[in-house]
Amino acid sequence: MGTGTGTSLTAHQLIGLLVDPGSFQGWDEPPAVDQADPGYRASLDRARERTGLDEAVLTGLGRIDGRPVALVASEFGFLGGSIGVATAERITRAVERATAERLPLLALPVSGGTRMQEGSAAFLCMLRITAAVQAHRAAGLPYLTYLRNPTMGGVFASWGTLGQLVFAEPGARLGFLGPRVYEELRGVELPADVQRAETLAEHGLVDAVVPPQELRELLRRTLAVLGATPPPSTGDLRDDGTAPADEQPAEHPDAWDSVRRSRRPDRPGTRELLRRTAEELVLLDAPGGRGGALVRALAVLGGRPVLVVGQQRQSPEHERPFTAADLRAVRRTARLAEQLGLPLVTVVDTAGAELSAQAELDGIAVEIAHCLTTLLALRTPVLAVLLGQGSGGGALALLPADRVLAAGHAWLAPLPPEGASAIVHRDGAHAAELARAQGIGAHHLAEVGLVDEVVPELPDAAEEPEAFCARMGAALGTALDVLAATGEAERLTARAARHRRLGDVR
Repeated sequence: MGTGTGTSLTAHQLIGLLVDPGSFQGWDEPPAVDQADPGYRASLDRARERTGLDEAVLTGLGRIDGRPVALVASEFGFLGGSIGVATAERITRAVERATAERLPLLALPVSGGTRMQEGSAAFLCMLRITAAVQAHRAAGLPYLTYLRNPTMGGVFASWGTLGQLVFAEPGARLGFLGPRVYEELRGVELPADVQRAETLAEHGLVDAVVPPQELRELLRRTLAVLGATPPPSTGDLRDDGTAPADEQPAEHPDAWDSVRRSRRPDRPGTRELLRRTAEELVLLDAPGGRGGALVRALAVLGGRPVLVVGQQRQSPEHERPFTAADLRAVRRTARLAEQLGLPLVTVVDTAGAELSAQAELDGIAVEIAHCLTTLLALRTPVLAVLLGQGSGGGALALLPADRVLAAGHAWLAPLPPEGASAIVHRDGAHAAELARAQGIGAHHLAEVGLVDEVVPELPDAAEEPEAFCARMGAALGTALDVLAATGEAERLTARAARHRRLGDVR
């Protein structure tokens, strides 16, 4: 059943830590199934006496900062939080009730997996729970999970990891096969760090690693974004549906000058833009919010809840390239936006995708292709922001959209100008010349149909970060208004026509 020492908090203690005082109302009825096996029946009786619970899970309704949320919380002290038929029925009923009452659902599993005393019958109940969770998600309702130490076996391989957002307790052991069973079956020890929450976060399988004491605030902000009421679709729009720029430079920037300015280490990146413009923000890059080349977030921008996925500009402190795993996370975020019915905002600012033998083996080119098709087919609105560097396929992968905004010094090219110079001239000395000749600057990109609005930099974002982010934030809000005012069928038709014309000079 269990795989090691469980989380120190009981189900009641964790619920008390998360919900508003006095707000929890239990939904549970006594288990209807009585076990014939006397040994198992005695184990159940001891577990009930020890924990004060009648099963390995608590369900009910609570409030987090006044917002109602359904909860399913496992109790490790009850037979290692293992799942039997009665346990599964209790979870399933809670999920179904949350769906019927259109409540967000928070699952707090901690479990060694399926209850061995009940064998295949209990194992098959993972399908029962999963079907209920799938129906909840299909109804467009949030399903969030917080994986505690340990979460293993059938629980990990079904409802534990099906959260649209998956959070985890620091140091938690999370995996399919327990280390003792692994060693028995394989004859070797399982490396200790393989099944740790932090390792899974690094591989994009967990959205954030957060201590229990910080979980309430994370959930408060998450529910605030998901429960935000969008404002009416209004905005100061021109006849062509674009927002007027409050200030425009007299001339288009020099392309090579833009490339150099976009590489300034003090230029605002994706995270800074979000922190300066979002009314509510939940950064999902993990562990500990440090992240790397990818930023994923729930945010309220211009009063509208959105999902954001973007590239974080490289710096000497963070030189991890944009990888195939990052691109898979982009697709996961896009699908999540569609499930929740939220607009997707992509932010492009990258010196390029990873170039290595391992990247080829990881299928980075295939992942770029899949990103393109995923975004092109997405039924939810897509708004792209070309924030700075836009080099190669790694940048292109995030650019299929209904509308594209670009910073004044942003650029897009098949390769960095130095790389293009190496191909054309067999040296890097002609980078500036090629940057100017290739039409890579934001205003040239507007002429070939990619960019809908250029947000000016005066003289560049690094010199005026607060003012620039405010201008970009206003442009984002107006663009989201435009997309919200357009019906889905009309928007998808316009998206197809837009991409059919890309590359034609206006």
